[in-house]
Amino acid sequence: MSEWLVLSIAMAAACAVVLIIIVLRQRRIGEDEDTTETPDVIEYMTMMVGVVYAIVLGLAIAGVWEARGAAEDTVRKEAQALHEVSERVRVYPAPVRDHIRADIDRYVAHVVHREWPVMASRQQVTRQGTVLLGKVRADVTDHRPGNDFESESYQPLLDQVAAADDARNARADSTGATLPSVVWFGLIIGAVITMGMLFALQIRRSARELVVAGVFSALIAFLLFLVWDFDAPFSRGIAATTEPFTELFPHL
Repeated sequence: MSEWLVLSIAMAAACAVVLIIIVLRQRRIGEDEDTTETPDVIEYMTMMVGVVYAIVLGLAIAGVWEARGAAEDTVRKEAQALHEVSERVRVYPAPVRDHIRADIDRYVAHVVHREWPVMASRQQVTRQGTVLLGKVRADVTDHRPGNDFESESYQPLLDQVAAADDARNARADSTGATLPSVVWFGLIIGAVITMGMLFALQIRRSARELVVAGVFSALIAFLLFLVWDFDAPFSRGIAATTEPFTELFPHL
């Protein structure tokens, strides 16, 4: 199911629930009930609940957006580190150089074509990817420099391999959801309470009031969907892509 369809259904459902409750509540109001005025304390409480929930929701959106940005930076660092290794090994003898580059290409191809779909569906990296990166590390560490020029390049190559491995571990840690369950519980309960406070304002069935209530509930549904969509950086919505790998390794 398309995420845009899910969003549309969620917003429509939120509007429908709020409007149905308002209409049903209006029908049950007694003739002697005064619906023209709302106590000041209720208006103040409604305003405060809305402000507090807006702050919490804004922090949640900022948190998942920052996590998504960090995931993209991690992918960029991993791809750049591998590209540096592939370029710097040109000082090595041709057989060693070609072997290291071939193993790097195999790892990148695996990440782009096999590991990324697994990350999106299972929210984890593959064991085969870890093995392939281990081969790259072994290729670099096992080579004994034959001259001073190779010796000067040896340690920087090790540093780049370590940077790629560190970025891969960070990518593995970012495949799952960012927000813990207790935060989601607070966001959902807060949304219910915030929309529930609408009924304390004695909203009637006038077109203007119904439109305001519907738009407000749809906005809450949209913002919650936005948090959910960004919560998993590699599997939902505008997810982190393999573009850094494909740009630096276009032949793959």
